[in-house]
Amino acid sequence: MTTVRSARATVPAAAAASADSGVGPLLRAWREQRRVSQLELALRADSSARHISFVETGRSRPSEELLLRLAEHLEVPVRERNALLLAAGYAPRYPETPLDDPALRSLREGMERLIQGYEPYPALVVDATYDVVAANRGILMLLDGMPEELLAPPLNAMRLTLHPKGLAPRIRNLREWRGHLLAQMERQIALHRSQPLRELYEEVAAYPVPDEAPGAEPEEPVPYFALPLQVEHEGRVLSFISSISTFNTPMDVTVAELAIETLLPADPATVKYLHSLMP
Repeated sequence: MTTVRSARATVPAAAAASADSGVGPLLRAWREQRRVSQLELALRADSSARHISFVETGRSRPSEELLLRLAEHLEVPVRERNALLLAAGYAPRYPETPLDDPALRSLREGMERLIQGYEPYPALVVDATYDVVAANRGILMLLDGMPEELLAPPLNAMRLTLHPKGLAPRIRNLREWRGHLLAQMERQIALHRSQPLRELYEEVAAYPVPDEAPGAEPEEPVPYFALPLQVEHEGRVLSFISSISTFNTPMDVTVAELAIETLLPADPATVKYLHSLMP
């Protein structure tokens, strides 16, 4: 069983400031964040350092085509590319279609088939602020027994994982996994400049870290090839490796901000247990 809802729009700080700051300061901020010189960016985008300088100082207005090339070479997220276009006086290039819009029906159905086909292993789809837009039965199994206030929509994957009343007390390597998740959010904040994402980060980073409760250990030591999520479920320790997928070359803001996370069983005991729950 899966649940799907509309992806919530986020408004990055850069986008909110675009009307006042103009395209030059925005472009310079992205270039400096990527640690790219004006000359290097000009060479990549088939322009000149002089023209890039004029754009950044407001002495020249870039063409729409050049602005999109610069954004591409600076790896500016799709939402922020719209902000750059608006700041330069152009119409946004990328639409933001609600996830429940009929135009995205095939996308929704495809994601549902994908995560259902992954069962009995856990899989979910999240948006830019980790709100869950779809989840399979494997995820619901891990959330069994969660308090109702954490399960009220919209479900948030980071909140569910790190809240002291959520999964956190069940995670056997909580400090390592918490550090991994917070570092992941820090990288995304630097990339997307999203104020809602920053607020979520500040919330979950401030959660008290519960003591790692004693519980069952894996049946035998396993040499993991990546940092595992080790979570207790009904007296057993299940081990997973997380994999995150996004869409190639998205042309819609909503689609660009979706991510599919799958939890791959990291040892034979976890495989056997999950298949016994969902034959």
